[in-house]
Amino acid sequence: MQEAPVTDTPTARDPDGQITVEQRGAVLLIGIDRPEKRNGFTPAMFTQLARACTRLEDSSDLFVGLLHAHGEHFSAGVDLAKIAPLRQAGLPLYPPEEVDPFNLRGRLRRKPMVVALKGISFTLAVELALASEICVAADNCRFAQQEVARGIMPTCGATIRLPQRAGWGQAMKFLLTGDEFTAREALAMGLVQEVVPAGQEFARAWHYAQRIAAQAPLAVQATLENARLALGSGPQAAAEVLEAQQRRLYATADVQEGIRSFAEKRPAVFRGM
Repeated sequence: MQEAPVTDTPTARDPDGQITVEQRGAVLLIGIDRPEKRNGFTPAMFTQLARACTRLEDSSDLFVGLLHAHGEHFSAGVDLAKIAPLRQAGLPLYPPEEVDPFNLRGRLRRKPMVVALKGISFTLAVELALASEICVAADNCRFAQQEVARGIMPTCGATIRLPQRAGWGQAMKFLLTGDEFTAREALAMGLVQEVVPAGQEFARAWHYAQRIAAQAPLAVQATLENARLALGSGPQAAAEVLEAQQRRLYATADVQEGIRSFAEKRPAVFRGM
């Protein structure tokens, strides 16, 4: 039975767009909502997205996030007319006390994020996908990292993560030209993990979010932490903390539930304890 949604999304429509937030069981749905401008991000939307990520991180009853978009497109990127003054003044895109939606600086997200992409998915959209753990793309997706055509550079992770995923040559092919690429090309580069017919991307992302939410949350977070450590600091750094991480997990109530559920041949009910 599907949980009733719990939402704190504003009822009044903001001309600068908004980020919708809805809780369904242990999953937090985070929606990009400015379809009249192809979901181009404004400063207000950056702040709200960071607050949504903070809610995911700080809520003990939330285990995974699902980032999606309202309207036909995921996002055309940033609204430069609104973002440029902020960047020229050297101001941050979001409050530093909030969790970084791109998981690069300051407060980092420890819980997994699934993303459902569709239609135009430019610049910022690519970087949000790269910052996620599982990304599902509709087959009508159009991707591009176009900052160099605007006199700027990507600053939310594309220069770091796209070479890791796609390899140097493939990453530079798109980072240095601003050329578009397709969902199938994104799949081949590892930017997305699955391509589905347009209209099915949210349902498929929801499937993955539910599958993650059904697992032991502390074990999921420890697995994610160790994999990120290996990627950032190397395999040896990750190997050195494996035993300590595993000892902490064996001391949790969730391990006992996992053992009991296996013996009783029933689905486990994990509490994150």
